[in-house]
Amino acid sequence: MLPKIVFIYYLTVGYRKTEIWKTVDWFTIILYLLMIVAGWFTICGASFEFDSMGLFDINGRPGSQLMWVGVSMVVIFIILMLESDFFDVFAYLIYAAVIVLLIATIFLAPDIKGSHSWLKLGALRIQPAEFAKFATALAVAKFMNSYGFQLTTVKNFAITLMLIFLPMICIILQKETGSALVYFAFFLMLYREGMSGYILLAGICAVAFFVTTMKFSDVVVGATDMGELIVSSMILVISFLLVVMVRKDRMALQVMLGGTAIVYLAAYIASLFVPVNFAWVSMGLLVLAVIYLIYLSVKNWIWHYALIAAFALGSMAFMYSVDYVFDEILEPHQQIRIKVSLGLEDDPSGAGYNVNQSKIAIGSGGVLGKGFLNGTQTKLKYVPEQHTDFIFCTIGEEEGFAGSVLVLCLFLSLILRLIHIAERQRTVFERVYAYCVVSILIFHLGINIGMVIGLCPVIGIPLPFFSYGGSSLLGFTMLLFILLRLDASRRDRTD
Repeated sequence: MLPKIVFIYYLTVGYRKTEIWKTVDWFTIILYLLMIVAGWFTICGASFEFDSMGLFDINGRPGSQLMWVGVSMVVIFIILMLESDFFDVFAYLIYAAVIVLLIATIFLAPDIKGSHSWLKLGALRIQPAEFAKFATALAVAKFMNSYGFQLTTVKNFAITLMLIFLPMICIILQKETGSALVYFAFFLMLYREGMSGYILLAGICAVAFFVTTMKFSDVVVGATDMGELIVSSMILVISFLLVVMVRKDRMALQVMLGGTAIVYLAAYIASLFVPVNFAWVSMGLLVLAVIYLIYLSVKNWIWHYALIAAFALGSMAFMYSVDYVFDEILEPHQQIRIKVSLGLEDDPSGAGYNVNQSKIAIGSGGVLGKGFLNGTQTKLKYVPEQHTDFIFCTIGEEEGFAGSVLVLCLFLSLILRLIHIAERQRTVFERVYAYCVVSILIFHLGINIGMVIGLCPVIGIPLPFFSYGGSSLLGFTMLLFILLRLDASRRDRTD
C-alpha cells in the first residue's frame, strides 16, 4: 500500500508544474522534435507506396509511426510532470521489473526471424530490450551515487558490471545479439567516471586484434604467418608505448628497443640461409618483453609494469583464441557477415546483399538527392529493412550528401548538448545517467551508420529517432526525457 501512495504522490504533487517548462532544456527538445519530424518523413520515403494506403493510415508504417509519436508525446508529458526524485527512488524497482520482463520474453515471445525478442499484446508488439537501456542506466547511476562509492574497488566495479551485463545476457538469450552489444557503450561512461584506461584500451585493442587476425589469417609470406606477425608486432609496439607513456621509463624502453633490433637483425641474417617464421620471432620477443617487465615490477615494486606484462600476455592469448571464438561460438550468419564486411568473402546475393544495395542507394543520391518519395532503390524495395536498420540509405538516396550531412550534424549537436548537460549536473546520479545516455546514442549512431555504409558487420540496431518502430522510438524518448527531467531540477540539488 505504501509504495502505491508514494507513487501517486510523485505523480500528482510535489513539484511546481509551472516551473518545469521554464527550466527544461528547450534546445535539446527542439533537436528531438526536428529528428522526430525528419525521421517520419524518411519512413514515408522508405515505405510509402503510391497505389496503396495513405500516409496517415495507421495500418501503414508512416501512420503507425505517427501514432507512436503521439504516444511518445504523452509519455514526455508524464515524465516531465513527475517529481525528479521519482527516478532515483524507484531506479532499482524499474530495473528489476525490466529484468523480469526480459526473462519472460525469452520464454513467451514468438520466433520472429530467429529472434525471441518481441512480445505480442493484442495487435501491438513491443520489444522489451529497448526499454532495458534507460532502466539499466538508472540502476547503474543509483548504485554509483551510493555513499562512499569508489569505482576503483573490486567489489563496486564487479557489481556495476553485473548491473550492466545482466540485461545484456537476457537479450543474448533472446537471440538479439545486436541489441545486446549496445551495453558495451556503458564502458564509455565508466571511463568518464574513473575506470582504468587499461580496460578501455584492452577493449579497443581486442577489436583491432580480432579484425587484423581475421583479415590476414590466411596470408602467408615465405614461412611467416602474416596475421600472427602483424598482431604480435602491434602488441609489442603498444607495450613499448605504455612503458613510455605510463612510466616514462626511457632506460626500459632503450633496453626493449635495443633487444628487439638485435633479435630482428639476427633473424634477418638467418633468413638469408634458412626459412625463418618472423611471427615466431615476434612472439619470442613478446615473451622476453613480458619477462623483463615482470622483473622490473618485482625489482622496483611498481605494479604498472606488471599490468603491461598482463596486457601483453592477455593479448597473445586472445590472438590465438580468435579462430576458436569465430568457428565455435559465433553463429553461421554472424560469421558470414563478418567475412563479408572484412572483404574475406564476396556474397553479393546473400549476406552482402543489404550492404551492397544500401551503398548503391546512398551513392545514387549524389549531392542533393533525388527528392522526397523519388528514390528508385527505395521504391523498388531493393534494400531489405530499409525502413528500420537501413533507414539511413533512404536519407542518402532522397536527400543526397547534403541531407546526410545535415542529419549527422543534428546528431552531433544533440550529443554535444547532452555532454554539456552532463557536465553541469550537481549529483553523481544525474551525471552518470547523462553519460549513459550519451554513450548509448554514440554507440547506436556509430554502429548503424558504419553498418549501412559497409564499415561494420550488419548486427541490426536502429538509428535513434529515425528508424521505424514504436518500441525504439518510445525507448529512446524515455531515455532522453528522463535526463531532461533530472536536468530541469538540478538547481534544487547539491552535491
